[in-house]
Amino acid sequence: MLKKKGVMSKMIHRSNVWLYFLVAGGIFLQGCGLLGGGKKNVMKSKDLNERIIKSKGEIYRFDVVRPGWDQYVPQSMVVIPAGTFHMGQADEDVPHTQINYNKQITISAFFMDETEVTNNQYRLFTEIMQTYAAGGSSGGVQLDPDYIEQVVKNVAFTYGGSGTLDTNFLGRILPDSLRWSNEYAHHMGDPMMEYYFMHPAFDDYPVVGVKWTAAQTFCQWRTLHLDFHRALQGLPSNPRFRLPTEAEWEYAARGGRNLAKYPWGNPYVRNTLGCMLANFKPGRGNYYDDGFSYTAPVASYFSNDWGLYDMAGNVAEWCQDAYYEASVPTVWDLNPVFDPQIKKADANSIGYSDLSLYPRRIVRGGSWKDIAYFLETGTRTYQHYDSTSTSIGFRCAMTYLGRSSGNEIKRVR
Repeated sequence: MLKKKGVMSKMIHRSNVWLYFLVAGGIFLQGCGLLGGGKKNVMKSKDLNERIIKSKGEIYRFDVVRPGWDQYVPQSMVVIPAGTFHMGQADEDVPHTQINYNKQITISAFFMDETEVTNNQYRLFTEIMQTYAAGGSSGGVQLDPDYIEQVVKNVAFTYGGSGTLDTNFLGRILPDSLRWSNEYAHHMGDPMMEYYFMHPAFDDYPVVGVKWTAAQTFCQWRTLHLDFHRALQGLPSNPRFRLPTEAEWEYAARGGRNLAKYPWGNPYVRNTLGCMLANFKPGRGNYYDDGFSYTAPVASYFSNDWGLYDMAGNVAEWCQDAYYEASVPTVWDLNPVFDPQIKKADANSIGYSDLSLYPRRIVRGGSWKDIAYFLETGTRTYQHYDSTSTSIGFRCAMTYLGRSSGNEIKRVR
């Protein structure tokens, strides 16, 4: 009996210790604001008069919040946690440009597409716009009038001006397939020109031949497209889709590895088995050594530690920033972006204003036709905003509203 009492007392003692740690841990987490503070969903009514009566003459307390807000993570996006890193060179500055000295930068949490935007994803956007331009119906398919009113017309009013889409508008958002034929001297690019964007064989390949302004248009359409369906469910809108800033792109490419030369971390372009870790141009004219002559299907290679694929190679990617040699010391060290205000209207740039002062826009990551130097996380280069290339695509980003706990990150290694 005494033995049983001793065992029982030990069990009670252990349970008390665990209870102490649970209570203390809860107090600590609440003190750090990690448990949400026990907010209450009151004043839920959308009727303003009813809320005035319920308030009893008081204004709302800090813990009285509108219900239903939990930021939705769009399909194919991953959460990039907030953090600080050293932006800039991760190895030698081979051309000795002196445009990318290291600088400590803090980045807030955001969402980013895990792959580049594919032909299939971009084609949905162009098909909707082409159907609207044809009068709202095409091939016996009639667009939903509500969808036209709330999504398509908003894009058309912003970028077309009159709410209608003309051939010039469609020409500016459609990928420039001719680039496959005329971008390279004496190159048999006709098969790629004919099939790359429209054939199902290339559905999961990254879209190319898209201008910086067309990428911006896609981001606005994608924002309205998601908000339309969230509104049908009575849900609040998400922050808008956009191009990532240059700093966000580099921070995401490193995948939490500060000063990493490549997204996979080590300074080599092959793994221990001798396999290429990205789609690029190893050597001179040896395009096929990585398994693909041109672009590759997205996610054909390993992702980085944050679940992002093709942050080096395959296609280079548009960023939001204008290219300026002295932008690194110019921008702030918290969420920097060099995107100067634009001055006068220019009807030829899809509603964008004159970009003549800073026509060059940042391109990052290197592509299937670039040497390894352009795959480095710290290499900066550019392309004119109104030009296209068979080696440049893009992916979208979205601001994360609130404090990231870091638990949203899916570790892949």
